[in-house]
Amino acid sequence: MTKKEDRSIRYSPIPAILGVLEWSLDAHRTVTRTRWFVPVMAVTGLIIGLALVTLRASNATSYMSEDPKACINCHVMVPYYASWERSSHAKVATCNDCHVPQDNKLKKLWFKAMDGLRHSTIFTLRREPQTLRLNPKAVPVVQRNCVRCHAHQVMNTQMGSSENKRVCWDCHREVPHGRTQSLSSSPHVRRPILPSAGMPKRQGRPSGTPRKIFRKDASR
Repeated sequence: MTKKEDRSIRYSPIPAILGVLEWSLDAHRTVTRTRWFVPVMAVTGLIIGLALVTLRASNATSYMSEDPKACINCHVMVPYYASWERSSHAKVATCNDCHVPQDNKLKKLWFKAMDGLRHSTIFTLRREPQTLRLNPKAVPVVQRNCVRCHAHQVMNTQMGSSENKRVCWDCHREVPHGRTQSLSSSPHVRRPILPSAGMPKRQGRPSGTPRKIFRKDASR
């Protein structure tokens, strides 16, 4: 027997794998004999099911993309989406280009996760204010992104001589969302091109819709 064959037999992972499987089977038999097995499995299944439903209802996978439509999963963001969509920034920048750090990939993912968790918590608990404003941690991020894109325009510009550090939107207040920023401001902006919600025919006629009009729309 050669040294290579002897080494392959000596360090074979098969016994270790069989040992783990045997231990798992013994643990499973032990747990199934207890009276708590069924309640524990039921609670575990309920938690997993609720987590999957929450992920599906919140369209969680959309937040992994760079698509601005992910922001309007929360209806309070529609006025901001509408004002961005009708602005000149919509041609060159998305929400993440301005509101998320761009200097480091890991920093970008971490900030996006923490800011998204903060937003989802506030909106779920209905703690959002009437006028949404940048939180203190987001202010320097947006400011750096303004300078990053407009460096050729502001390279020789000083942000005033005030002791308080000024930001770009202290002067450029209409960029890009305008001055009217509240939950009731959407009637004052042009209607955005929102994604189609769709309505399957099996849902039937919505309440309050005349039958003739519903049949005409359903036939299209």
